[in-house]
Amino acid sequence: MSAFNYGRRIFLKTVGAGTASLALSHLTSCNRQEKFPRADSTYYNEKYRPQFHFTPQIYWMNDPNGLVYYKGEYHLFFQHNPRGIKWGNMTWGHAVSGDLVHWKQLQHAIEPYDGGDIWSGSAVVDHANISGLAPTGGSALVAAFTHARAPFGQAIAYSTDSGRSWTLYNEGTHVVPNQGISKDERDPRIFWHAPSARWIMTLWVAHGHVRFFSSADLKTWLHTSDFHIDSFYECPDVLELPLDGGPQTRWIIYDAAGNYSVGRFDGIRFEADQRPRKADFGANFYAAQTWTNTPGRCIQIAWMRDGKYPGMPFNQQMSFPCELKLRTFPDGLRICRLPVREIENIRGKKHKWENKILAPGENLLSGITGELFDIRAEFEISDSAEFGIKVRGEAIIYNAQGQKIYCLGKAASLTPAAKRIKLHILVDRTSIEIFGNEGMVSMTSCFLPKDEGKALELYVTSGGTVKIVSLHIYELRSIWADTKASV
Repeated sequence: MSAFNYGRRIFLKTVGAGTASLALSHLTSCNRQEKFPRADSTYYNEKYRPQFHFTPQIYWMNDPNGLVYYKGEYHLFFQHNPRGIKWGNMTWGHAVSGDLVHWKQLQHAIEPYDGGDIWSGSAVVDHANISGLAPTGGSALVAAFTHARAPFGQAIAYSTDSGRSWTLYNEGTHVVPNQGISKDERDPRIFWHAPSARWIMTLWVAHGHVRFFSSADLKTWLHTSDFHIDSFYECPDVLELPLDGGPQTRWIIYDAAGNYSVGRFDGIRFEADQRPRKADFGANFYAAQTWTNTPGRCIQIAWMRDGKYPGMPFNQQMSFPCELKLRTFPDGLRICRLPVREIENIRGKKHKWENKILAPGENLLSGITGELFDIRAEFEISDSAEFGIKVRGEAIIYNAQGQKIYCLGKAASLTPAAKRIKLHILVDRTSIEIFGNEGMVSMTSCFLPKDEGKALELYVTSGGTVKIVSLHIYELRSIWADTKASV
């Protein structure tokens, strides 16, 4: 056994070889143990189980992988340990949803083979069967992933039955061999580039170093360019977004920490137009990826890294899916993140206030209790005002003088427009996600709630006046109660 420390990942590999079975559905692996759904009805209602954020039924989970929309289903693959509650034995777990809210966990999709675990990657729809991987024609889902057998290489697998079974291409042989830059090159991101009529792969090869490849068939890849940027670390994603909703577009590349650059991509190389920015200012946003094949909008989900779930059968959760937009501000272009509109599918009772001055010592929300909320608000504030919203004992504070919002030990700048700020807040059993001024500011954080106290509070903390222009609070239903998380 050998151990390697790769940043967030500790790779423990038992050295051993064997020939990979061509069909993953018939692959014999020591990791193939758990079946879904399990019979135990207590799953999905445990004390610290998120109720509208995706979690695996049991065991460890990290990066989202292979996000693709196909035939009415959003596919969410994810790094999963099928054997334990801690990181290890990386396998692609699999869940599907018709609305990005209600998830059903399926059997594992891609499992370790030939002495190497299955690390992060991406997936696309090969609509025209350019790859030739659909033997009878039609379309195929194609996934690219890191085969974590040192030195790491990139391999592909494909599915012709809507992702229910997967086959290794060429028995798992690496279609992009290790480039000799580092032994742990990883996280291939593939997408279609229409102007050049080529598939593109972006690969993280070292700190501050991303490599681009192109392919006509998803199987043979040609190195086209390199992109260098300080501190860029793993899990690259590359996407094209409309600028301010108009016909012009810009390209974005970002890393696992959400550091992104806006620029231009011609199918060969990426050229940045401005200095990198940060996409999220919370405590737990990491390894985000966007879905492919979702015309009309760009949807992203992240791993909420390092959340705590004591005594639970699962470990870690995903963020709530968000739509990304690129908007122009006085200081340049910014990605704006807002929860997908499908959050409305689980809204319940609504509480509403408009045009009300919040007086010192007053708690407008007295009597409202619960664990799950969708809060949408617009406040008009004086220059010296400070106010707070408290959920499960945790305070969200906005200070007008400093023009900052604070929550769970993190802070972000949030500048009022005409003395007004907008907030959209999602509260689950173990997470708070804050979106300020139509998504210009995003804060994704986990927390461990106190046993006592499920009341909401809204209060003025010091000086100045706060006017509630509008405040809509929706109580939310559990997604697991609706679906039982089974197929």
